[in-house]
Amino acid sequence: MASPPPATELMEELVGEILLRLSPEEPEHLFRAALVCKPWLRILCDPAFRRRYRVFHGAPPLLGLLHKRQVIQGDPPARFASTTSMPDFPHPGSDGRRTRPLDCRHGRVLIHMLEDESVDYLVWDPITGEKHGLPEPDIEWLIYSAPLMYEDNIVASVYSSETGVWSAQVSFDNSCEAFAKHMRDGCAERSWYTHYLLPSRATLIGDEIYFTIRRQHTIVKYDLSRNCLSIINSPPHNVYGIALMVMEDSSLGFACIQDSSLCTWSRKVNSEGGTEWVQFKVIKLESIIPAATSSSEPFVVGSAEGVGIIFISTDDGLFTIKLNSGQVKKVDKPDVYFSVLPYMSFYTPDRGSLLSLARTP
Repeated sequence: MASPPPATELMEELVGEILLRLSPEEPEHLFRAALVCKPWLRILCDPAFRRRYRVFHGAPPLLGLLHKRQVIQGDPPARFASTTSMPDFPHPGSDGRRTRPLDCRHGRVLIHMLEDESVDYLVWDPITGEKHGLPEPDIEWLIYSAPLMYEDNIVASVYSSETGVWSAQVSFDNSCEAFAKHMRDGCAERSWYTHYLLPSRATLIGDEIYFTIRRQHTIVKYDLSRNCLSIINSPPHNVYGIALMVMEDSSLGFACIQDSSLCTWSRKVNSEGGTEWVQFKVIKLESIIPAATSSSEPFVVGSAEGVGIIFISTDDGLFTIKLNSGQVKKVDKPDVYFSVLPYMSFYTPDRGSLLSLARTP
């Protein structure tokens, strides 16, 4: 008969199971646990534990945000606002040079370095500090949002970190019936301002990236696998200020403010095989968000994929609201938030990060 394992081994296994259940939404709890004793530190800093932690909790938590402005509003301040008790991350624009954040995905941030002669775009991991530069595509852009850019047309190009080059450009032209119709519908205001690509955050579903054009919130889809652009049916005409999002069933959706309520819509396949927009949820804002019924109406400025969080800007500041619970949290001061870029990642301890935290006043 095999002898039972030593008590210390059993205790470490139980401690590991307990630590595994600490919420990733507040990294401070993990760091405090790591400082309790050396055995706990060893468990938390073990790469195997960090892998288990990510699998156990699924979607990474919201740790911070950057925000974008319309071109006419100028560049946003060079700052990375933490939404937890952890200190703000150092920003690549902290040296005073102009930067323009484009997107946050998979624990990394894409930033346009406007005044850096050594690099055009920077892929930055705020947690590790790792940075990779990439060149600018050969496109004369006016309004851009991540890989899609606008000239007299809409042009898409994708950069491959494996090959180190940009893909062949693909664009709409007069042969695209949907785009031609879109241009004809806007003939009364046939200016670049009417048809420009909104500099809001794109939405990624599988190999498809979705963006919006200002005119009636027309939605452009870029298919990464096929390297092609197309236009899909627009949201209801009475909707204003939408933020695209991924729904729980992985369908395309959007959030907006209607009659002082937060409304979400989902794109569904109807009985005839076509697609239509269906209202999904309505949350009254009067009693949960300050200034929700003021003369300056709240504005949806983004969503955090996988965790059901919507960002709403008001005269009193920037708020998050959880769709499943209605929980509201103020995460930043009032500002010109045209589009919020949520940063989502697991911030699990290692010896280097613990040393850095200990040195932070």
